[in-house]
Amino acid sequence: MVKGPGLYPDIGKKARDLLYKDYQSDHKFTLTTYTANGVAITSSGAKKGELFLADVSTKLINKNITTDVKVDTNSKLFTTITIDEPAPGLKTIFSFVVPDQRSGKVELQYLHEYAGISTSIGLTASPLVNFSGVAGNNTVALGTDVCFDTASGNFTKYNAALSFSTSDLIASLILNDKADTLTASYYHTVSPLTNTVVGAELSHGFSSNENSLTIGTQHSLDPLTTVKARVNNAGIASALLQHEWRPKSVLTISGEVDTRAIEKSAKVGLALALKP
Repeated sequence: MVKGPGLYPDIGKKARDLLYKDYQSDHKFTLTTYTANGVAITSSGAKKGELFLADVSTKLINKNITTDVKVDTNSKLFTTITIDEPAPGLKTIFSFVVPDQRSGKVELQYLHEYAGISTSIGLTASPLVNFSGVAGNNTVALGTDVCFDTASGNFTKYNAALSFSTSDLIASLILNDKADTLTASYYHTVSPLTNTVVGAELSHGFSSNENSLTIGTQHSLDPLTTVKARVNNAGIASALLQHEWRPKSVLTISGEVDTRAIEKSAKVGLALALKP
């Protein structure tokens, strides 16, 4: 596998995962089984308030070609075909959604020791063309992400990011929303032995002149149990407990409380993922 700066979405990803991944206030259940020929079938259901959503997906891996097919409760069929390394460092992704005739898209990703490039184009008469690129190495990386609408002749997105990484620290600066939002994030590994991590994310909106700050931490009680906690400047505090009670099967319990309105009921989420 190529080591380098990675792709544009990788900038700031560890801090985002620490602060936002696995936190939820819904109830979710996921079951994965495997057929005799190696096809993975995953069924999932989620209860969001009074609404229940479900989907069934399959994954088939044949040499370097991976085919993912998912059907949801809205009768939509999502298909993604990934060809891994038809040439060194290259990945090709073809995706579409039925019955949406404008959803077809082809994406090419290329990873190099000093660069990561991703470009995609919609399979329509007037497609959206997206390009993102990162240049640098394992320590410093500079990237950009732009999207051009050929129908209107306008750029619908232009972002930029800078990342600095060491063995135990990752800091990033990201300019989003057409240069209207600046986000700085920090991820620091305090103890690799206990997977103890601290992180923070600070965002400033130039047009709204509003700031948001989220601080979080993570710690492993044992090799199978992890706890996380976070709090933001709006007074919303969250915590979760994640336990791998059998190999590849994970139970996650999360809660959220508004510290400025403690009389309100806390939100509690539960997620159970089962794999054989």
